[in-house]
Amino acid sequence: MSRIHDLVEGLRDPRAPLLHVASDNRREGHDPRPVVVMIHGIASSSATFFFVRPLIEEEHRVVAIDLLGFGDSPQPEGAEYTLEEHVAAIAHTIRSLHLDAPFTLVGHSLGCLIASRYVATHESHVDKLVLVSPPVYLSPAEIGDPRVRLRMQGYLQAYQYFRQNKDFTIAHAAIVSKLLPVEHVMEITEQNWDPFVKSLEHCIESQTVISDLARVDVPVEVVYGRLDEFLVPENLAIIEKMRNVTSHVVNVSDHMIRKPMARVVATAIG
Repeated sequence: MSRIHDLVEGLRDPRAPLLHVASDNRREGHDPRPVVVMIHGIASSSATFFFVRPLIEEEHRVVAIDLLGFGDSPQPEGAEYTLEEHVAAIAHTIRSLHLDAPFTLVGHSLGCLIASRYVATHESHVDKLVLVSPPVYLSPAEIGDPRVRLRMQGYLQAYQYFRQNKDFTIAHAAIVSKLLPVEHVMEITEQNWDPFVKSLEHCIESQTVISDLARVDVPVEVVYGRLDEFLVPENLAIIEKMRNVTSHVVNVSDHMIRKPMARVVATAIG
């Protein structure tokens, strides 16, 4: 990945904002360690990977990026927080790092959907894709099994309720956040409400992760918890059957990356 290549590629999305690089353990001078780039999920920040980073930082240069509208990243006026906008901002930010070789890209939750599209459109930049707790959702009209279709409709109705009831959603998110072992791993506030509701509607409720992954040839490691309340196993099984996908199921783990899941994610990163 030369700087000339980065410059040419930048012509595709010259107006994409530069995101906040929340952490980068790059060593002074030439750092020969393989690079891992991490992108978090909706209503979160780089704190998502709090338990993962210490397990891999000695052997890897680890870069954690705050998504558009979240953490300390910008909230551009008029942004709709579509998948294309998220990917363009991620691509611009990764180019700014001037990486010398393909890297491992890790996404969590919404970050899985963004990472999958990034690899589908920038595959030469990535040598491995790690998806943690990917919320693979299909339109109910595409689902034949009535039980799965009913479950999928339930998720979409819940998300629509969250979007339409701001005070309820912010208040309950604050309660849940206090119960989590890591600060800033879940934040829905007045400040990020617009990025939250638009990312939910435009990226999670309406998504292209299956078709994006079908275009990807690099190895894909999928890690998820058996007790993850945001996953539809029957939908997830579609990507698990793809030829380049390896799955890792973590018992007694939910959607958050807690210590047991962090160890599996670190192993998947390699």
